[in-house]
Amino acid sequence: MNLGIHPIKLGVGRCYVVRAEGTILIDGGAPKKARDFIKGIETLSIKPEDIRLIVITHGHWDHIGSAKDIKEITGAKIALHRNEKDWLEKSLKRLPPAVTPWGSIFAKIMAMFLPLVQVPAANVDVVLGDEELSLADYGIPGTIIPTPGHSMGSVSVLLETGDAFVGDLAMNGFPLRLGPGLPIFAEDMQKVKSSWQLLLERGAKTVYPAHGKPFSADAIRRALL
Repeated sequence: MNLGIHPIKLGVGRCYVVRAEGTILIDGGAPKKARDFIKGIETLSIKPEDIRLIVITHGHWDHIGSAKDIKEITGAKIALHRNEKDWLEKSLKRLPPAVTPWGSIFAKIMAMFLPLVQVPAANVDVVLGDEELSLADYGIPGTIIPTPGHSMGSVSVLLETGDAFVGDLAMNGFPLRLGPGLPIFAEDMQKVKSSWQLLLERGAKTVYPAHGKPFSADAIRRALL
């Protein structure tokens, strides 16, 4: 199986283009990053219409900000959990509570800039629930799995290879963390840990966070001890 995993930086975080028999995009980036998206897929020799689905891991502004523009460029459907569907469709800007001292400081910094952020509204085509969804129909050997904790509508994409795209269920690197580990923001840390136990039991091997570079799932195993 030919599998390609390609990060594209869209603002403060990374989105991922995943290619197998089909092509999907994971997350929609910060607002006003459509031009960066176009440059990114051109570098990969991917046509916009090749992307058939945009899986949004959760509804925070830095993951949905360019979703409307990317949907218009590609014609792809948007998949988002029902708990956070309104966040995109009504341009809502939610901030999760901090769960570490540094998270508390960083949250205050973000709150100062949040009024400047504008999220264009877009319709959600595939409303995710509490059940898993196979990506086979989109030519991807993997599954969308509900993984609440960072937010209650967070989902992850787990490929058969063990590659896990987790949004903000984990973070890696400055300014959020000094190294790989659990998030510094979460609505429910116990659910974060339960979601990670599920992903590890299901065979997650390599973690692809929205913030920071990929890392071995062993770092999460150690964090859960």
